[in-house]
Amino acid sequence: MMPLFTHMRTNRNLILGLLLALCFSPSVSLSGTRVVHVVTIDGTINPAAADYLHTQIGIAAEARAECLIIRLNTPGGLLKSTRVIVSDFLTSDLPIVIYVSPPGAQAASAGVFVTLAAHIAVMAPGTNIGAAHPVGMGEQLDSVMSAKATNDAAAFIRTISAQRKRNVAWAESAVRKSVSITETEALKEHVIDTVAASIEDLLKMLDGKVVQTSHGGVTLATAGASVVTIERTFAETLLDILSDPNIAYIFMMLGIYGILFELYNPGLIFPGIVGVVSLILAFYSLHTLPINYAGLALIVFAIILFVLEIKVVSHGMLTVGGVVALLLGSLMLVRTDSAFDIVTISWKVVVIAVLFTAFFFLVIIGLGIRAQKKKPTTGIQGIIGEYGETLTVLDPDGRIRIHGESWSATSLEGRIEPGTRVLAEGLDRLTLLVRKVST
Repeated sequence: MMPLFTHMRTNRNLILGLLLALCFSPSVSLSGTRVVHVVTIDGTINPAAADYLHTQIGIAAEARAECLIIRLNTPGGLLKSTRVIVSDFLTSDLPIVIYVSPPGAQAASAGVFVTLAAHIAVMAPGTNIGAAHPVGMGEQLDSVMSAKATNDAAAFIRTISAQRKRNVAWAESAVRKSVSITETEALKEHVIDTVAASIEDLLKMLDGKVVQTSHGGVTLATAGASVVTIERTFAETLLDILSDPNIAYIFMMLGIYGILFELYNPGLIFPGIVGVVSLILAFYSLHTLPINYAGLALIVFAIILFVLEIKVVSHGMLTVGGVVALLLGSLMLVRTDSAFDIVTISWKVVVIAVLFTAFFFLVIIGLGIRAQKKKPTTGIQGIIGEYGETLTVLDPDGRIRIHGESWSATSLEGRIEPGTRVLAEGLDRLTLLVRKVST
């Protein structure tokens, strides 16, 4: 009995061990099929992109995917978002593959750091990588700040390249000299690992490759793996759009227009709703961007000047000041102290917004306020201050003709003969109070 019992316990332990190995094996999905997740970053590196990649890394890890392939095409982006993505790559126990594609795509500026941080870097034919020198957004950095930004970016990219055993010298030259190379040159310089024409070719090249992750070596088994292409949800796409500073700026101006139009025309409701929704979206978008509050203050000051121009006679001086403040504030709205940040507000958007804002306040709102202040020209109130002629003797009561109509009138200065020109100075119920006009 004892040998049988021992044999059964050995088999049970063996079965449990196999089940545990199956459950926790990183190379087999929960359905038992090998899978590879593929996502796309086509645009700037911003907070929405960083959150999206962080989420997708977690999803691929939970699905026990062989690896996560990121198709990349970017002109660059924000330093803070780039650091978040690089940190996720360097600490991931899931193999990350950056695939610069399709042909004609680029991994420029911040995209260089993201590509070098991947476990495996791949480029498609007809693509390029490089030009990671720090640049300013809207204004030039002074020599001291430029040197600091360049040294910081150079140290950052050296660390990444050394971690992934890539060409450290070239990586630093991409920062200091803004060099850019093709996929064949990148392969020759040991900047990337391989060149692949398609995802299918890439999977064949990756099969059997050993990758060093944060939890040790992982051997990829991608031959015959199912490719799961994950598209962004509507919410993720919306957040990515809102991370565009041009969109944030437009929403902010729309919010200001809507709320002020509602305040000057109470009861319209629709402009107020549009204004509040636009401002909320603008606040979210600005929250994700490196905002210069001095620029924001100048924009608010410009709006105040435009409003004062409507109420105060300044012969255009307040308008000129408002246009200058709005222009400077718009150009300064996004900070320029980040290394290799390329996100900026377009000059075209700024100029159009400044011209439209000046037109909006000086013409649209101006006409509305002037109409409110204008003396009534119809009805009983429109008669006050007008001239008429007596039809009968006013002693003191009688009748006069004014605006082609016959009115009861009372003289404010004694007897007035018929045919005399009079001025309507007031109204007592339906009787005009008039005074003789000296000729």
